[in-house]
Amino acid sequence: MRYNKNMVKNKTVFICQECGYQSPKWAGRCPQCHRWNTFEEQVVEKKRENSDHTPSRSIKLKNIKIQENQRIPSGIGELDRVLGGGIVPGSVILLAGEPGIGKSTLLLQLASSIAAGKKKSRWPVFYVCGEESPGQIKIRAQRLAVGESDIIFLPDNDVDRVIAFLRRQSAPFLIIVDSIQTMTTEDLSGAAGSIGQVRHSASRLITLAKREGLPLILAGHVTKEGSIAGPKVLEHAVDTVIYFEGEQYGRLRLLRSRKNRFGRSGEVGVFQMTSKGLLEVDNPSKIFLSKNRKNAAGTVKTVILKGTRPLILEVQALVTKTNLAYPRRLSKGIDRNRLELQVAVLQKQLHLPLYKEDVILNIVGGVRIDEPAVDLASCLAIWSSYKNKVISNQTVAFGEVDLLGEIRPVVEEGRRIKEARRLGYKKIISSQNATNLAQAIKRIGCFSTTS
Repeated sequence: MRYNKNMVKNKTVFICQECGYQSPKWAGRCPQCHRWNTFEEQVVEKKRENSDHTPSRSIKLKNIKIQENQRIPSGIGELDRVLGGGIVPGSVILLAGEPGIGKSTLLLQLASSIAAGKKKSRWPVFYVCGEESPGQIKIRAQRLAVGESDIIFLPDNDVDRVIAFLRRQSAPFLIIVDSIQTMTTEDLSGAAGSIGQVRHSASRLITLAKREGLPLILAGHVTKEGSIAGPKVLEHAVDTVIYFEGEQYGRLRLLRSRKNRFGRSGEVGVFQMTSKGLLEVDNPSKIFLSKNRKNAAGTVKTVILKGTRPLILEVQALVTKTNLAYPRRLSKGIDRNRLELQVAVLQKQLHLPLYKEDVILNIVGGVRIDEPAVDLASCLAIWSSYKNKVISNQTVAFGEVDLLGEIRPVVEEGRRIKEARRLGYKKIISSQNATNLAQAIKRIGCFSTTS
């Protein structure tokens, strides 16, 4: 083969799939995130020399004009709650979740709701389906009974062809890409889903959305560790990051915002998965609480905050004699280290001999609790199960328990108390009426010994 002086060798760089660290050569372990076998070779564009660039324009803060963009109601109340009231034109939303959790179902219901909305809120929807064919989506649409809405599907994985098509459209519209891991560009040689392809495809779609003021929703996969697959920079480039969580074979789904530039982060929307799609749950407390259950030892109600929404949950504890040399500490819904701390406090402050007991703690409904307000209810549930004492169903307890057994106040106590009273709970135990665990147990009052 003869050498052609017009041929230029492509410049490549090795990029870590986890953190985006770049290296001129391959390495087995990333020096930044310390992960193994995460480097992948990518083609990079060579910077032009002596290029003539137009200088940037500056503007003073007082001269910046703000244009109030009216939010687009999605028609799904729980989704609007998480987004802060609706979809902002020109915003980029990243929807992440495990495979099979219901992301495509939610996006199809969202697209149908917006495309078939009222005249003022109706927007044309362009649905880029990179994972499924239009025929497969049609079958799902018939099962969900979403109707024959004006949704335009683009069955293409090439981001450049998709952008070229979208630029020809004149009226404002909503763009849904399912999923960003399937999009590719011919400028890079990497496979679909690689860090280079995901980064460049998302960057070009985000540039189009920002320049034209179009709302863009990107669906993304989640790794085994629970993080969004692809470069971490993808989360920083978008305006809103929402996670779709829940057990795949369970009926409840939680939509949680991790980042929101147009609203409050941490908001949670609750859905119920049915054969006809996702249904909104207006009062999640009724779903999380057990129905028709008699008083039982080891169960206590508590109030937590998910964003601005207070939820009544049931904490269950089981204390049994251990047959092992080291007793087990198992928890579902709260951190196991926090359970170990609570057991240690109960042993020291209430003199409970839990060193020879297995302690199992569960939050009913599959909700994950990270705030310390569940401490008091957990301690009372463990005490109730060990003593075989029943705490009334009309009792709600919340508060942080420190190492000395003192009950400390938590944020938004007034809102938690108001929600508990609204749902009919008569006895509320918190830092306002109990200073330590011993006082909290005395204030329970209405308990009886089980047979």
